[in-house]
This record gives sequence, structure tokens and C-alpha cells, in this order.
Amino acid sequence: MAKITVLIGTLLTVLGIVSYALTAGASFTALIPAVLGALFVVLGLIGGRSDTARRHAMHAAAALALLGVLGSLRVLPALGALLSGRTVERPVAVFAQGLTLVLCALLLALAVRSFIAARRARRLAEA
Repeated sequence: MAKITVLIGTLLTVLGIVSYALTAGASFTALIPAVLGALFVVLGLIGGRSDTARRHAMHAAAALALLGVLGSLRVLPALGALLSGRTVERPVAVFAQGLTLVLCALLLALAVRSFIAARRARRLAEA
């Protein structure tokens, strides 16, 4: 799970930098995916150190992913409009926020699946 966290963090970092460049630096908010991504990379690297560190880092990454999902949900109406061919005010921002939503939701889903699998494995080991 730590490697997946680093991968998604890297993708978000690149997304943030590219979206900032595409908007010609008009808004620092275009860097939000990059900030999230950098935090995921750090948490993924910490999670690769030991079992105890992995547990804490992956729970922190899941909480951060949840915040990323909740913070990006407001893009859904604009994303729907963009995907249906209508024009939106800031298409780069809509695309970046939509991709941030998808990547954070993917990481959150994978983290929850991993937590459930770890709990099942622990229960089987105890039995």
C-alpha cells in the first residue's frame, strides 16, 4: 500500500504542477493537488520503513485522501458539464479537481480494502 500511496502522490504532484503551468501561474490554488501529492509521497515513504510506521502512515494517508475527496466533491456539477461538451469557466481547474477527486477516491478505496484484509489476516492468525 505504501508504494501505491507514493505512486498516487507522484501523479497528484505532477497534476498540480502541470495545471499551475497551464494556467500560467494565475492561481496558487492550482497547486493544491501538488501539495496533497507531496504529502502522500512523504506518507508512503514513511510507510515503507516498518510495520508500525506503515500502519500509522497509511491511516494518515487514508484520512488525507478522505479530505481530498470531500474537498473535491464540489467539482461534480462542473465536471458533468465539461464531460457533456458544455463550456465551463475554468476547464483546467475543473479537470484538475476532477482528477484529484478520482485519485483520492481510488487511494481511499484501496486503503480501506487493505485495512479490511489486514484485520482479517490478524483474526485468522489469532484463531
